[in-house]
Order: sequence, then C-alpha cells, then structure tokens
Amino acid sequence: MRVGGRIGRQGVAMKALAIVVAVVALAGCASVPPAPPQEILHDALFAPPSQPVRAADVFAVTPAMETFIATDVARLARSKGPRRALFEAIRDKAGLSLEYDAAITRDAAQAFAARKGNCLSLVIMTAALARQMGLPVRFQNVFTDETWSRSGDFYLSIGHVNVVIGGTHVEPGYGRYDLDAMIVDFLPPADVRGLRTWRIDESTVVAMYMNNRAAESLIAGRVDDAYWWAREAVRQDRRFVAAANTLAMVYRAHGNLAEAQRALEYALAQEPENTSALSNLVAVLNERGDAPGSQRAAARLAKIEPTPPFAYFNRGLAAMKARDYRLARDMFAREVARAAYYHEFRFWLALADFALGETERARTNMMIAIENSPADQRELYSAKLARMRAEIPVIRR
Repeated sequence: MRVGGRIGRQGVAMKALAIVVAVVALAGCASVPPAPPQEILHDALFAPPSQPVRAADVFAVTPAMETFIATDVARLARSKGPRRALFEAIRDKAGLSLEYDAAITRDAAQAFAARKGNCLSLVIMTAALARQMGLPVRFQNVFTDETWSRSGDFYLSIGHVNVVIGGTHVEPGYGRYDLDAMIVDFLPPADVRGLRTWRIDESTVVAMYMNNRAAESLIAGRVDDAYWWAREAVRQDRRFVAAANTLAMVYRAHGNLAEAQRALEYALAQEPENTSALSNLVAVLNERGDAPGSQRAAARLAKIEPTPPFAYFNRGLAAMKARDYRLARDMFAREVARAAYYHEFRFWLALADFALGETERARTNMMIAIENSPADQRELYSAKLARMRAEIPVIRR
C-alpha cells in the first residue's frame, strides 16, 4: 500500500523525509482537475477529528517565537543583516540548535518548541519566522532521485523542499532568483548543489503538511483522524495528487473501496502515469473483485515501473528465510544502490554479510543503519551490533 504525503528523508545530517507516495504535483504546472474535490470527500463516513485540523495553524507564530526574533535574531541582525541573522540563529548551536526528527510532522510552533522536526517542519518554521520579521519567502520543490522507506504495510517515497528568503524577481523555469535571495535548506550543501528546483505555492506546502499528518495518522491506526487531514490536504491544493492518493488509502483502510477507487481515478485523471496511484488501484480493484480491471491497471504499471520499490528487498527477505544468504546479500545490495542511507536496507545487508562471514562489511553496514535510523529502531540495531561484536572477535570498537 503506497500512501501519499511529505515527511522527510532519513539520512546523514538533516535530510528531508517525504511520505510522498506519488510524484509531487507542482503548483502552476497542471491543468485544473477534472472534478471538484467535493466529489471524492465523504465526511459522513467518519467520526470527528480528535483535534482541530486548521490550515491557519501551520505557520502560526507564538510569543516565544516573537521573543526569539526580538532577542537572538535582533542581536545578530545589527552586524549581519536580518536574513543572515535568521539563518545563523536557526542553524548555529548557539541559537536553536535544531535536531532532525522524523517521528511526526510538526507545524511552525511545534517545531520551534521542540527544537526539532523533519525537513518540511523546519522549512515551515523558518518561513514563519522570516515572515514575522517582514521578509518575503518562497518555497521550492527540489528534484532528487526517488528513494523509498516503509512502515508496516505502507511504502513511503522520499522528496525534498526548501525555502527562499528575500528576493523579488523570479524567472520562469527552474528556480532562478535575484542575488539578494537566500536559500535555506536542511540538506548538506553538497547534496543539493546542482539539483533542479521548482517554485511551489504556499497552498502546496500546507497540503504537504496536512498530507503528512494524514499518512502518520493512518500508519498509527487513527483512520478517522487520517481522513480529516487528507480531506484538508485535498482542499488546500487540488493539484497535489499525493493527497488524493492518501485519501484513497484512508477509504481503503476504512472499508470504503468504491470511494477509494474514485479518489484514485481522480488522481490518475491528472497524472495518468502516477505509479503510486496505479499501484493502489491494482489492489483496490482486486479487493472489489474486478480481476480484469486490476490486471489492466497492473499491466499499465508494469510498463511504467518494471521494478517497483522494495522489490529487491522482498526477494532478499525470502532468500534469508530460505538461508540463501548470497542471493539475499545481492538483493539487499541492489536496494542500497537505489537508496544508500535507508536504514532497513543496510540492516538486512549487514545480517546477510554476517551470515556469509563478511564481518567487517557487516559492521560497516550496521553502523550506517544505526546512524540513519529513527530513535525507536536505534536501540534494536545497536543491540544487534553488540551481539555481532561479541560473537565475532574481529569486529572491534
């Protein structure tokens, strides 16, 4: 099941995690959707949300944020100017000392209070602070190689956004701005240098935030909450196709297969080769008993995406179960070649290496898995590494 959204990428340093299970629809580059969002929204099927779902909260500024601007940023601004002062106050250890955290997607106030967030959260927080200072901001989608992660039965695609502070003139095309503009990005500079960008509207950023919250709620089993977040994502930007895809998965989880199919058809009417929507349509049609329709959708998908995400990984797991460790290592290595810093690929590659007696390679891959894993996985991986070190004396600290 492929969910839609944007969370951020788990990797070295502050990488963007995007639960984008569909290719991100870019504001201004798609025609008006063929049907109003109301036709794919069915509020009566779901209980009310457990908390307010309001677009106005995403960029809201708190008194603590105002104080930060008036003190920390203002002190630096006297010598460095407002944009550089904000940048340094956010990034330097003497300032907010931000940490990357992909557990949940936070709004501006939550990210500021926690001093951490995924890339989307940190971009939203930075934009809110900049606007409070009177600085113009613009948002960019950054085209990176597509990589994937998963949570249970959900497959999550990874993307990236950043924010431009200052500057007024924008040329058509790929992100050309005035020299007085500053790009604030939570990826290391070497990772984004030379990558193409495209300006996206604030409504798209809000839709991404709502969609992330929907995906996170769905993964946590809070299906009613997931509906209201996905609903608001669709309403914020009808061109953000990932939201319709997520909405379809909410309907599917809730047992509303007809509604799920309509939402996926809505998404595919805008992006006929959206592999996430097609993959989910295959499953929904199959569950509805429409075998011919499911087969036709599967054939379309196979032409577009002959090797889907996690295909090699699943083959590797099967090989591990069969104790064919050499085949397993080769399959996991192929996934690592597509997503070098995804922790689960590295973890299983380490286990295959260990089974083959490749202890130094096993240690290296396990360390990469630990360094790039979320907090709840880190203890498990560390314990596994400790056992490997105890069992194989050649692995040393």
